[in-house]
Amino acid sequence: RGWFYTLIVISTAIFGKAPFKNLIANGLVLAADGQKMSKSKKNFPNPMDVVSKYGADALRLYLISSPVVRAENLRFKEDGVRDIIKDVFLPWYNAFRFLMQSIECYVQDNKELFVYDEKTVGSTNIMDKWILSFTQSLLQYVREEMALYHLYNVIPRLTKYIDYLTNWYVRMNRKRLKGENGKDDCKQCITTLFNVIFNIIKMMSPFSPFLCETMYQYLKELLGEKSDSVHYLMLPQANQNLIDEKIERAVSRMQTVIELGRVIRDRKTMPIKYPLPEVVVVHQNPEYLADVESLQSYVLSELNVRSLKTTMDKSKYGITLRAEPDHKTLGLRLKQHFKAVTLAIKALTDDEINEFVHKGYRDFEGQRVELSEIRLIFKTDLASGQYEVHSDNDVLVLLDCTPDSIMQDEGTAREIINRIQKLRKKAHLVPTDEITVFYKTEGELKRVAESFKSVIEETIKATIKPLELRQPANNLIMEETQSLKNCELTIALTKISAVAAPQVKWLNIELVDLTPRYCNNSTKGLILLETGNGTLTIDGLKRNISSLFGVENFEIYAANAEVVTKILDSFSGQTIYVAKRQISPKQMIEGIPFCKVSNFNEDGVVGTLILENPKGVSTNVENFRTEIIERWVRNKSANK
Repeated sequence: RGWFYTLIVISTAIFGKAPFKNLIANGLVLAADGQKMSKSKKNFPNPMDVVSKYGADALRLYLISSPVVRAENLRFKEDGVRDIIKDVFLPWYNAFRFLMQSIECYVQDNKELFVYDEKTVGSTNIMDKWILSFTQSLLQYVREEMALYHLYNVIPRLTKYIDYLTNWYVRMNRKRLKGENGKDDCKQCITTLFNVIFNIIKMMSPFSPFLCETMYQYLKELLGEKSDSVHYLMLPQANQNLIDEKIERAVSRMQTVIELGRVIRDRKTMPIKYPLPEVVVVHQNPEYLADVESLQSYVLSELNVRSLKTTMDKSKYGITLRAEPDHKTLGLRLKQHFKAVTLAIKALTDDEINEFVHKGYRDFEGQRVELSEIRLIFKTDLASGQYEVHSDNDVLVLLDCTPDSIMQDEGTAREIINRIQKLRKKAHLVPTDEITVFYKTEGELKRVAESFKSVIEETIKATIKPLELRQPANNLIMEETQSLKNCELTIALTKISAVAAPQVKWLNIELVDLTPRYCNNSTKGLILLETGNGTLTIDGLKRNISSLFGVENFEIYAANAEVVTKILDSFSGQTIYVAKRQISPKQMIEGIPFCKVSNFNEDGVVGTLILENPKGVSTNVENFRTEIIERWVRNKSANK
């Protein structure tokens, strides 16, 4: 790094000024053990392997968010690159995907195309106003810091923004994005989310160019003006009309209250699914309390409590304060004065502590102590133990942790909803998929499922019925039995298929790690187990698979990964897998054929014609429909 010192000396001596306007110095990238990376020691991962495994964007963002950009050394760890994907890219991409799904639902529900128009950005909803203001404030900050070459300040703010976007805005507005508050509110929310994601893509494009470009290529189809690449777009100026510092402040305070309440729930091991009676917020500033009250509905929803109270008087809840020094911080700074200051801090009364909190500092034995250098411990004198207390030295939150039986039942209903939604995700279903849910359970769980049926249906946006009411037309997508509240709960996801199912016994066929020689590389097909010539044997099944796909020397596996040695009636309607080596177990999905079929009933003989096989490849059987049916009926009669 000595070269620029030399340049400064020479340039100053000759020209009387520095030889550059700005100087950027990077630190050294060291091995995980702190030593210099060395080819002989091979103490570093292959860069191309890291890029292949995690992507260039993840590696780039890891490096530019590290101490290296502050001219400090970095101990390179592959786990850090992986964490960028886990903590930044995946949440960000999930928010983008949720936006695209919401647009798809909006179009499907309202039969109206969605086109983004920047002129319509703006909302009466306070959370929309907050995220728009927060985005424009960030945009202003990024422009200012980048102009000063302060890359080390920009990246942490951008990654933190993604956390706010995904864990606060998107999660708190899911119902609006699904259209539960009407068409206009849904479009307003989608427009807001589109705006902020589009802006964050433009801000992040220099730092994660490939991911941003991928997202932009999807978004540009919904934009009025299209550019070939996000990298051709200029970083926009902040829109001052959208910045509202009061709303940003109010939401920040609301977030603090919610986070403190969540800590209490975690401490008491009370899941958020189970509602609680009350949360109390204590603060000395009436403006703070007014901000929290203005966002009461969000506090109640996020903490799942029935009511919110605010007060400036913590004494009526039996709360007193005790101060303790931060031994590590103060001990290191005060040295020989630490003992006397410690005694003075511990002797503070409740009123003196309140004054300390208000001022932010206090003098002890001639030494100034900041509020951040002490710990405030809250103690409740209420014998009932009704409230659990937590604070961040600024605001005090009390949570009533005594739920009643109705609240317990509501929590159990939420557990049922959670199990259904997880199974939905496991089956790779999207919100636009129309399904019917069937369940089977017993005891208290059955009572709760029946009592909260309407709540469950409203949340999952699907009909829920007892399993015994399932009809043959309800094709099974996935079924799973789980344990909940010491009861067995069976959940079956079904779909009334628009694809006709064969009237005779049949099998779906899917190739695994095999490339077919015929039919445009299609790997899915359908085979009838019953035809006019009789029932298919295992050898006949293998011959049909070879003829259909042009593959040889394979084994046939059931969904449980066991080799199929003979055809059983129970296989009908299921998928079997064709592979050259042992496969892993597959999720059992039955009832929906891979290929289109046409059923017939001729002289009391039922049969099925396959219209495409493999999937997507026409068989042209309709051209010979009459001859095929006649032959089927003739052979069937002869076999009798």
